[in-house]
Amino acid sequence: MTTQAPAAGGLDGVVATTSRVCYLDGKRGVLAYCGHSIHDLASLTTFEEVCHLLWHRRLPTRAELGDLQTELTRYRSIPDSVLRILRSLPPGSTMDAVRTGVSVLAHYDPDASDDSPAASLRKAVRLTAQIGTLVATLGRLASGGTPVQPDPVLGHAANFLYLLTGERPSALAVRAFDVAMILHADHELNASTFAARVAAATLTDIHSAVVAGVTALKGPLHGGANAEVMKMLVAIGEDADDDRVDTAIRRMLARKEKVPGFGHRVYRTEDPRATHLRQMSRDLGQEMGQTRWFQISERIEAVMKEELQINANVDFYSASTYHTLGIPVDLFTPIFVASRVAGWTAHVLEQYANNRLIRPRADYVGPEYPQPVVRLDER
Repeated sequence: MTTQAPAAGGLDGVVATTSRVCYLDGKRGVLAYCGHSIHDLASLTTFEEVCHLLWHRRLPTRAELGDLQTELTRYRSIPDSVLRILRSLPPGSTMDAVRTGVSVLAHYDPDASDDSPAASLRKAVRLTAQIGTLVATLGRLASGGTPVQPDPVLGHAANFLYLLTGERPSALAVRAFDVAMILHADHELNASTFAARVAAATLTDIHSAVVAGVTALKGPLHGGANAEVMKMLVAIGEDADDDRVDTAIRRMLARKEKVPGFGHRVYRTEDPRATHLRQMSRDLGQEMGQTRWFQISERIEAVMKEELQINANVDFYSASTYHTLGIPVDLFTPIFVASRVAGWTAHVLEQYANNRLIRPRADYVGPEYPQPVVRLDER
């Protein structure tokens, strides 16, 4: 009963919209934000500069960057009432708490009832500042610590690590985390970004659209792979030699188990984000005297290339990078939220600017029409 050819499963290859935010070329391994190569951005900019780029489609001047940093500093604290609600939640998924936290923040936003373009942009900045604090504070509470107030002297990445640990991070730790946030800031129409745009297309508010993104990211087929990578590394053991690593991975493959952190729905080459995270994992391990996690990861990558000719993705080396930074596994996916909120809000603002309700069709494959309805007493 279809009137046109159905889309491929999972909407593979289907173009759903036009966008000026992010460009992907999976065959060539290209990722670019607003035309700028991810390699240049990771090497030459900060997360704050990338936020401005995503929201305004151009990199900021020094004065514009200063203004944005001032705004992020102003908005970074979260209301005490929100903190009380977070503390009252029962133990469970940190992503559930993040989802709840973002929703509650909407009630305390001074622009909550204003959905004008200017107010929505202010809310995008505010959400980016607050979600970093929200995620770090959740991590600190989970470890039994007391919340720490943001330091106005520190930048976005440095503040996250400070709020999580209560200690000022090293310059290399800050740079590693800043690069990780840049690499995760956007990735075209992945599941969570598409969910956020679908929500925004109904003209719901930006907080609700971000909650839709968080909800989609919680699913294990989208977020959480780097957490699974770290669990695999721990199961293999930090003291494992190369033979033990090889044996563990080949046994997983023989049992047809998925080795997390490899392959990608879009890229047919190395994930360009993995290139930088591999270097970050190596450098951090050397600085902190924890080189074995990187070495084990490197050995697993070699086995996967030998056995399946498959490349590591962004999740693989982010696991050892985050672990070396002292970040608990339960925060790996929430950190994804803390960076991806920049991309989600950029896409939502773009959707608002040229909106049309997103309403695809389904290829009906049920019983032939019309089916008779048998009276209840005759069934």
